[in-house]
Amino acid sequence: MEASREIKDRAQKLRIAITAYRAEYHEKDESSISPEALDSLKHELAELERMYPELIVADSPTQVVAGRVLPGLKKVAHAVPQWSLDDAFSEGEARAFDERVKRGLVRAGYENPAPTYSAELKIDGLHIVLTYEKGALVLAATRGDGVIGEDVTDAVRTIKNIPHTLTRPIDVVVEGEVYMTRSGFAALNIEQEKAGKQAFANPRNAAAGSLRQIDVRAAAARPLAAFLYDLDLTSEKMPETQTEVLSYIRELGLPSNVEGIHAKTLQEAVSFWESWHGVRRENEDYQIDGVVLKVNEAEYRTALGYTGKGPRFAIALKFPAEQVTTRVTDISLQVGRTGVLTPVAHLEPVSVAGSTVARATLHNEDFISEKDIRIGDTVILQKAGDIIPEIIQVLPEFRTGKEKKWIFPKRSPLCGGDGEIERVAGTAARKCKVAGSFDQQFRKLTHFAGKSALDIDGLGAKTVKLLMEHELVSDYDDFFELTYDEVRELPGFKELSARNLIDAIQERTRIPLDRLLAGLSIPHVGVETAYLLAANFGTLARMLNAKPEEFSDIHGIGDIGMRAVSEWFGDIENRALVERLQQHLSIAEVSKAPSKGVFSGVSVVITGTFEEFSREEASALVKKQGGTVSSAVSRKTGFVLAGEKPGSKLVAAQDLGVPVIDAKEFLRRLKA
Repeated sequence: MEASREIKDRAQKLRIAITAYRAEYHEKDESSISPEALDSLKHELAELERMYPELIVADSPTQVVAGRVLPGLKKVAHAVPQWSLDDAFSEGEARAFDERVKRGLVRAGYENPAPTYSAELKIDGLHIVLTYEKGALVLAATRGDGVIGEDVTDAVRTIKNIPHTLTRPIDVVVEGEVYMTRSGFAALNIEQEKAGKQAFANPRNAAAGSLRQIDVRAAAARPLAAFLYDLDLTSEKMPETQTEVLSYIRELGLPSNVEGIHAKTLQEAVSFWESWHGVRRENEDYQIDGVVLKVNEAEYRTALGYTGKGPRFAIALKFPAEQVTTRVTDISLQVGRTGVLTPVAHLEPVSVAGSTVARATLHNEDFISEKDIRIGDTVILQKAGDIIPEIIQVLPEFRTGKEKKWIFPKRSPLCGGDGEIERVAGTAARKCKVAGSFDQQFRKLTHFAGKSALDIDGLGAKTVKLLMEHELVSDYDDFFELTYDEVRELPGFKELSARNLIDAIQERTRIPLDRLLAGLSIPHVGVETAYLLAANFGTLARMLNAKPEEFSDIHGIGDIGMRAVSEWFGDIENRALVERLQQHLSIAEVSKAPSKGVFSGVSVVITGTFEEFSREEASALVKKQGGTVSSAVSRKTGFVLAGEKPGSKLVAAQDLGVPVIDAKEFLRRLKA
């Protein structure tokens, strides 16, 4: 099937953009987009070329090694060509690589090939080639374009863990990666800012910029280190496997990362890759952006050979990206529990942070205008930890002229009635002028019955919608007036299921004050704010009778949140609703945290997901032991409890030097 004109144009735009971004990254040590976003563009181009081979051209980024020698640095020819690895982004792509390897070996004459793999951490740094003669370091060069590199010998001699002499007087050429430690990078950027200089975008760029300084003193002052992982030449016998290569490198006194395995099967390699997702890699003091899989047997590697760009026997298996590129196919509105209308981007489905995403929040009209987001745009999408996906950047170089600007409508069927929309005074938000649309109320009622509020078993979204459609429920208090006979008549319900639902609702008529507050959809009030309110006021009656100024000074709640709470309780209809609820509920005071416990006086931030417990359970455990739970990391934070996909809070903790612990350590401390 031949590619359409639209696909050909897209491939050309991808080639031009990727080439420009790679030049920034490899030659200027700059990044106007993240490495993950660049990977996403490269992956899209590779997929187009796979589907339409006629799109492949000699100078495509998929066919050539990125990088060139910078002016001012001496050029050196590599004794052995330097290659660039193909990328894979999923277990499926890793398995496809394994199949290609085996097919290639069969074509090379092996009847039943059984390759094994060396799985090594992929360090995010600058590729380096070291030449030792008679055991002495005589040359250090960057990869450059794979044939010609840059002489950075003097700078490399300043790196503390690279020896000037080997343990024995032999000739070798080895490859590796020069990197900057995370802690060193943070300290360097502080110094940059103090000196009025621009901060580095990431440790990789900082490492590359340091190594390519003409003034070697600049490199000497930077926190650089290296890991070596490949052997190009040796005056001794060449090792027969990659695992032996790594041992050989260490024998020579060269630094090599010890976090790797010899995988007898591809599944073992994939499991190793999966084990380094999330907190484990973030706890290392160097950046890791994936795992390199290499056929372990030298005999097989020789048989497989190379493409024009890189080896057929190795790939870089990248971690699930928190930033990817995709395209906006449409923009629509959704109504939230508080009545605010939020624009939502519909996207070409894309995998980000391990899950497939087809929608992203656009926040408000001002957000769309500031970023100039249009229907049809290529955009960078970000999903970090428990943060919902959002568009962080538009790539205008991909525009074709067919993109459409989106204008916030004046009316929407989501609002019911005449559907009129109004802007919230003093904010960028818009909401239905007349509150009470079905969708809005459905969201509020579902939240009220959900896990973070009353947690009524069996009262999920499907059942709430059914009750609303049959006009049995329209507000919170209606749940408690449902009868067994009414529920039994609903489609899908029988005697037992109806009885179970009524019993589950009645079991929640005694509820802690903070749970009730969390369920009322008060603007800016989530689980933690609800707890702070309940702990401060003690009873619902005190809140109903409180003066506005009594809401103004509660530690841990900002001015905007307190103003919203005061206004909500000051509204006549809201007060009437609360009074109706009081007729059905026995509202208990919040269980105050003890003054003593293993976390007494400690502020804890919880981020990510855990197999051992939910975040709500972890929060309760902290409070039970005298601690407090905060939603933001600061210098006053005692520690961050981080699970899988922790997101930006983990980065903030590392930047501020706040301790980070995992679930295992958390449970250990509880037992201490």
